[in-house]
Amino acid sequence: MLVSDSIYGKHIVGGVLEELIVSKPIQRLKGIHQGGASYLVNEKWNVTRFDHSIGVMLLIKEFGGSLEEQIAGLLHDVSHTAFSHVIDLVLDCKDEDYHEKLYDHVIMESEIPFILKKYGYDWKVMVQSKWELLEQPAPGLCADRVDYTLRDMHQYGYIKLESVHDFLDHVIIINERMYLDNIESAEWFVKTYYSEVIDFFMNPLNIYGNDILAKTLKLALAKNLISLDGLLGTDEEVISLLRSTEDDEVQNLLKRIHGNVKVKEDQMDYDLHRKNKVRLMDPSVIHGTQLVRASSLSEKVKKMGIEAYEKASKGMYLKVVSN
Repeated sequence: MLVSDSIYGKHIVGGVLEELIVSKPIQRLKGIHQGGASYLVNEKWNVTRFDHSIGVMLLIKEFGGSLEEQIAGLLHDVSHTAFSHVIDLVLDCKDEDYHEKLYDHVIMESEIPFILKKYGYDWKVMVQSKWELLEQPAPGLCADRVDYTLRDMHQYGYIKLESVHDFLDHVIIINERMYLDNIESAEWFVKTYYSEVIDFFMNPLNIYGNDILAKTLKLALAKNLISLDGLLGTDEEVISLLRSTEDDEVQNLLKRIHGNVKVKEDQMDYDLHRKNKVRLMDPSVIHGTQLVRASSLSEKVKKMGIEAYEKASKGMYLKVVSN
């Protein structure tokens, strides 16, 4: 089958990857938006978990990752509930890891183990293995972190495709891990990453939409109008279910989530204060014969890290102008 990606172009995939891509669990991700409620308040914020999963798979392939790691990349987000990390607000999961707790269960209850077995893979081995290209602890680079940053920032107009490809040309792989071959590329990516986590994740409209949706879901769960298992549908399936209830409190909250909401940052007179998970970026760079953190080579990177930490730690104070 032909896979066409907005960043990595067109690729032919077959065999196990093709069967996994057309499986129900992966196809469901077309209906799960990366930004949670973001698309409900801004229709242009429409990147999906499917887009990202395909992208991670292709990025791993581009950098020489094994077929097994490409499979892991394709499957890594398969257990996200509707509206992605909004569920972490609902259940107060500060590490934003609810989908990880569901991962084995979602895989096991699907056709994925049968597809993998057909091609000689044990699903338990696949999900329990450590994939170095796919995931690394912050503040390092990995395919997951790199793809969602580049994808969102390109899709939403922050960076050009030629800049994306230029950056990728400076990524080097050592012992299946991602590093950079010059400090300029590190500075560019750190700036881009903080545009993602500060300018986009912490955009006042994004914070507002996710907060109101989380309150709606929490209320609906408490009143048994929906179930946690029901959140394993798509965003639109869950929204339709919420809209079909006759509960006035739920309906009043839903009416507050739309594209004409006006909010602004205001630390003195605010209606909402929300802290996001602190996300930092400090990739390692080849410096002579050593790998060195970019912050030790660049005052720009060091300063950006300090500012991002302070911003995330303080959180966002929002004033609702009109809803």
